Amino acid sequence: MNVVVVYESMYGNTHTVAEAIANGLVNVADVHVRTLAEATPDVIEIAELVVVGGPTHVHGMSRPSTRKAAVEAVDKSEELHLDPDAPGVGMREWFAGLPKFEGSAAAFDTRIDAPAVLTGRASKGIARQLRTHGFTLIAPPESFLVTKHNVLEDGEAARAERWGVQLATLIERLTRTEGTSSRGGPSS
Repeated sequence: MNVVVVYESMYGNTHTVAEAIANGLVNVADVHVRTLAEATPDVIEIAELVVVGGPTHVHGMSRPSTRKAAVEAVDKSEELHLDPDAPGVGMREWFAGLPKFEGSAAAFDTRIDAPAVLTGRASKGIARQLRTHGFTLIAPPESFLVTKHNVLEDGEAARAERWGVQLATLIERLTRTEGTSSRGGPSS
């Protein structure tokens, strides 16, 4: 089974979560963790499961303005550090360049540890975009929490790994039920 975990990360938290999810999948799949820039349509096309995640900015997926603000925040803070893969395309732009596919997917985000009604959840927008692009979600969107100082809450990386194990179980069950690959490639 081929799985691609795609992420956007500004301060490294979403990157860490993506790696942890991949660790949860690695025992049952050939897992590749990719930045948005690396997750080209040909990479997505061969995956039986695509897991996509990004940070929650202003109640949803990042925008060019919120990405710029995140970079500016790093310049003003000694505590924040920009993820090496932060520069480049954002989630909205990545989806805009993605063709239609058939296949299985899951969505996740990172967000401040507060009620979702106050913070928003990028994972809901990511899930909506995945469905718009032809994917079938195998699990509800998931959020992983960070502190107000932009550090993953204790235990969130381990929880992300457990979620990866759950996704592996779901995709294996789906593949057995269908009796074929859960991947259909791009559609026109």
